[in-house]
Amino acid sequence: MSLKDRITDDMKAAMRAKDSERLTTIRGLLAAIKQKEVDERVVVDDVGVVAIVDKLIKQRKDSISQFNAGGRPDLAEKEQLELQILEPYLPQRMSAEDVQAAVSAIVSELGAAGPGDMGRVMAAVKAQLAGKADMGLVSSAVKRALNP
Repeated sequence: MSLKDRITDDMKAAMRAKDSERLTTIRGLLAAIKQKEVDERVVVDDVGVVAIVDKLIKQRKDSISQFNAGGRPDLAEKEQLELQILEPYLPQRMSAEDVQAAVSAIVSELGAAGPGDMGRVMAAVKAQLAGKADMGLVSSAVKRALNP
């Protein structure tokens, strides 16, 4: 079963259970998937769905920090609930040690020497670790590897 099918099944289950928060969040995810398919005239595969979920999770985390800074814990709590609903659709994330090891291997493979090679290394790392690791963690690992 594809990830998109699983999300659709979860939406149907949320409808049957009358779980409005879960239903709204999953509908938003499906709308984002459909929007990408319409905009780019492609059928989104599991990798594309993971990228969309990752983007939505990043938006939720940003919103939570902004709402907390603005003194709106009620809205931050709503975003936290949506974050918890979206996270199960991501594959198991790599640990910080695994990310550092993968980045180090890519840096040595490319022969990158300093901060000037950041773009080249990030392109290779994104291709290899997309959907498997938090890209914020990856970016900091690349910076550490290129700035001894």
